[in-house]
Amino acid sequence: MSKDKDLVLEIQDVVRGIYKSGYNCAESIILGFKEVLDLDISPDAAKMFSGYGGGLGHAGCMCGALSGSIGVLGYFKGRKSNQDDRTLIYALSRKFHDRFEEEFGATCCRVLNPNPFGSKEQRMTCMDISVNAAKILMRFLQEEELVPA
Repeated sequence: MSKDKDLVLEIQDVVRGIYKSGYNCAESIILGFKEVLDLDISPDAAKMFSGYGGGLGHAGCMCGALSGSIGVLGYFKGRKSNQDDRTLIYALSRKFHDRFEEEFGATCCRVLNPNPFGSKEQRMTCMDISVNAAKILMRFLQEEELVPA
């Protein structure tokens, strides 16, 4: 990351570029945060989020950008073993979910983006949601002191 560039602006630019290159909303969030924050995850991590696009394989359920965001939170505070306490990651996930819902008015893909899958309107709306979700997540990570402000 360039020291003179704000993390919030950088994540928006990077996620927009990744989405435009052909990745879905969830993949764009994961790969964008990997790049901007230099997260130590395999580039193959995007494969685990491929099915989240379109609200879980075009089912229109939970927004893929929200799913990818929870994946990023898990990177920072997820459990490493079944003996670890899950209270913190559950609390952070719920708090971010509620922030996302407050910002967008919904968490359901088909509510957020009623355009037909594959249409230009759907792609543009999903890109905008992904970019804004990335902005909200970066600010959230900063507020929770998980990344520098």
